[in-house]
Amino acid sequence: MVATAEVLRGLDGFGIEVPSWAYGNSGTRFKVFASPGVPRDPFEKIADAALVHALTGLAPRVSLHIPWDRVADTDRLASHAAEHGVRLGAINSNLFQDDDYRLGSLTNVDPRIRAKAIAHHLECVEIMRVTGSTDLKIWLPDGTNYAGQDSLADRQERLAESLRAIYAALDPGHRILLEYKFFEPYFYAMDIPDWGTALAHCQALGDRATVVLDTGHHAPGTNIEFIVMQLLRAGRLGAFDLNSRNYADDDLIVGAADPFQLFRIMVEIVAADAHLPASGVNFMLDQCHNIEDKIPGQLRSVLNVEQALAKALLVDDAALAAAQAAGDVLGAHDVLLDAFHTDVRPVLADRREAAGLPRDPMAAYRASGYGAAIAAERVGGTQAGWS
Repeated sequence: MVATAEVLRGLDGFGIEVPSWAYGNSGTRFKVFASPGVPRDPFEKIADAALVHALTGLAPRVSLHIPWDRVADTDRLASHAAEHGVRLGAINSNLFQDDDYRLGSLTNVDPRIRAKAIAHHLECVEIMRVTGSTDLKIWLPDGTNYAGQDSLADRQERLAESLRAIYAALDPGHRILLEYKFFEPYFYAMDIPDWGTALAHCQALGDRATVVLDTGHHAPGTNIEFIVMQLLRAGRLGAFDLNSRNYADDDLIVGAADPFQLFRIMVEIVAADAHLPASGVNFMLDQCHNIEDKIPGQLRSVLNVEQALAKALLVDDAALAAAQAAGDVLGAHDVLLDAFHTDVRPVLADRREAAGLPRDPMAAYRASGYGAAIAAERVGGTQAGWS
C-alpha cells in the first residue's frame, strides 16, 4: 500500500491538545526526577508547548490544570499563548491534593466539603470564560478502600447532585468532559470506575456532558477500541487522554507500548469521521515524562498519533467491507495489517515540508539548542511539577 498526499488530506485540520503539566517535573509514587530547564511557571510551560506546535504543526492547544496553572492575570496568560501561536484548551480541575478530600470530594458525606469541591469547579468555569475554553475536564479520584466504608449508592447520589450543580453553572458553549478510572487512588471501589458509569452520569446531566477516555484507565485486556466505538455511537465521546501503558495507568508516550492498539483506535475514529474537527472530539495527551526529556517526549507523542491516524486513513474500506461480507476472516484482518505496516513517515515529512515545517521535528529540536538555552536560562525559582 502506498501512502499518498491525496489520501492523507484527512489529516488537514487535525490537532492534538498537549498538557501543561507534561513539561514540568513528574515521577512515580517513589521519586520525582528533576530535569534542567523545566518551566518555573505557566508562561514558560506554554512557551515549551508552543515550540512543539511550531515544529510539528500538530499541537495548537494547551490544556491547563487548576490550581497548578493559576495565575494572577489569566487574560495575560491567554495573550501570552496567542503571541506564541497557540491557544488555551481544556481546564482541568483538581480534587486529589486537598486534605479535606481524604474521604471524597464531590461524593463526600460532609456537605461543606462537597460545596468546596463544587466551588473549585465554578472557579474553573470562570477561567474558561476568560481563556475562551469550552471544556471543563473532571477526573474524579473519589472512592473507597474497604467494604462498608461508605454506602456505594449514597455516594452515587451525592455525585449526581454535585455534577448537576457544576453543569448548571456552564455557559451555553461549554461542556463537561467526565473521566473514569477503574482503580487508584482507591482500591475497593472508585466512584466513576468505568465508561458505563461516566456515560450514565453524562446522559443524566444533558447533551453538553461527554465522556473522556484515558487510554491507560482500563483493566488489562480491555478492548479500548470497542469502547471508543460505543461512545461514538452514543454521541458521547468528548475527548481522549492519550498515553500508553504496559500494566496500568503508566502514562507512557502514546503508542510506545502497543502501536497496533493505537492504530486500531484510530480505525474506529476514522470510520465515524471523528478525526475531523466538526466531530467535536478533543484529542488530548495526558502523560508524565519521568525519565525522558519533556519536550522531546511531547514531540514523539504527537508524531506517533499523527502516524497512527495516517495509517488508519489508508485502510481500504471497500476491500474491508467486501471481505467482511464474504466472511473472509483473514482477508479482512489483512486489510488492516496492510495499512498498519505501511511506512507513512516519508509522506508525512513531505506534508510538513510543504507547510514550511521541519521534515524531522525531533532532529530539528536537537539542532535548535533550545534545551541547552532553557537549562541555562531557567535558574532560580521553583520548577513546575506535581504540586
